[in-house]
Amino acid sequence: MAGHIQDRWYKTEDGPDGRPHRVKSDRYGTGMRYRARYVGPDGTEKSKSFPDRQKRAAEQWLTQIAADMSRGSYIDPRAGRITFRQHAEKWLASHTTDINGHDAAERRLRLHVFPYIGTRPVASFQPGHVRTWLSELANAVPAASYRRIIFGLVSAIFSAAVDDMLIPRNPCLARSVRGPQPEPSRVVPWTPEQVSAVRASLPEPFRAMVDVGGGCGLRQGEIFGLPVDEVDFDGGWLAVRVQVKRVRGKFVFAPPKRGKTRDVPLPSAVGSALRKHMEDFPPVEVTLPWLKPDGPPVTKKLIFTGRTGDSVRASNFDDHQWKPALVSAGLIPAPQPGERHASAREHGMHALRHFYASVLLDAGESIRALSTYLGHGDPGFTLRVYTHLMPSSEGRTRKAVDRVFRTPGKRLDGPGTAQAA
Repeated sequence: MAGHIQDRWYKTEDGPDGRPHRVKSDRYGTGMRYRARYVGPDGTEKSKSFPDRQKRAAEQWLTQIAADMSRGSYIDPRAGRITFRQHAEKWLASHTTDINGHDAAERRLRLHVFPYIGTRPVASFQPGHVRTWLSELANAVPAASYRRIIFGLVSAIFSAAVDDMLIPRNPCLARSVRGPQPEPSRVVPWTPEQVSAVRASLPEPFRAMVDVGGGCGLRQGEIFGLPVDEVDFDGGWLAVRVQVKRVRGKFVFAPPKRGKTRDVPLPSAVGSALRKHMEDFPPVEVTLPWLKPDGPPVTKKLIFTGRTGDSVRASNFDDHQWKPALVSAGLIPAPQPGERHASAREHGMHALRHFYASVLLDAGESIRALSTYLGHGDPGFTLRVYTHLMPSSEGRTRKAVDRVFRTPGKRLDGPGTAQAA
């Protein structure tokens, strides 16, 4: 047993005979009687008090402390007194992420977490507290996908508390806690006719964006930030090294999402469209800060620019160029006079990436290659999103046989050839 147990109702004094005697202290009969004390791994003394007739419980507590120390699973009892909010703010301050990710996490915690569980000490959390919070969150946030993001954030903070030895386990991972489930949805890619209709409905300075998005799978910010020197027309490759993104109200140059730079095959049709676009609308040098609003200035010669010669602003482009094109293509309804266009999340420029993925999968491209071209960090994610678009085995069989039968000049000897083989 580590440490020792002090009986605060008694004290030791020297008697008339010079021998130590046990006598009642001034605290006799009041307050906690036993004080279990030990020295922690950090060299400081720790203690816990127990009432009268609980000496055995104090001994068991010290025995458990000693066992935890020997196993390396010791948790400082005082460490867990920090509130969830205090720990979350400390975690957020040290968490390495970009500015937008930091701001988004801070906003989610401030609006949907701290008002409910922010003042509770982290060591006091039980799975029931998380279940109660999740039920309240469901009333405040209708979208299960967004609740899932918030829940993942809270679980990550609790996992950090486990790593920091503030708590023994993450209450979000208990079997009785069921996190928000993803809403079942399937990507429905545009048809080639819809892609063509949207392209034709855009103003000419922006039409080639559709070729880059649908033919190379670039994200919107990557298209807006595409510089001339990253397009290898002769070699047939397009390098994705930079994007234009908005950080705290300011536009900046930054690496692609999650820093996933990549090289994408440049189809000749897309290359021709870019060449013609550059002839009609010469590239313009644009200077923006790097990564953050006060970052060092970087100059890129951009293929696509706004009407005033600066970088394309996503919100302005979406409202005044993209959505009117969707209306003309029949993908969303026209707004009523005085109203804004309807929300069209499934028909944003990201739809061009889905179209690109559907074309490659239909042609038999592998998930791993597609994941690389799209800039995904995990081929498993690509598979989960697009698995329903992969041709079935029977579909591949039909196409393979149809190609042979429809090839001009191909002599077929009939079933006898297969029998001989």
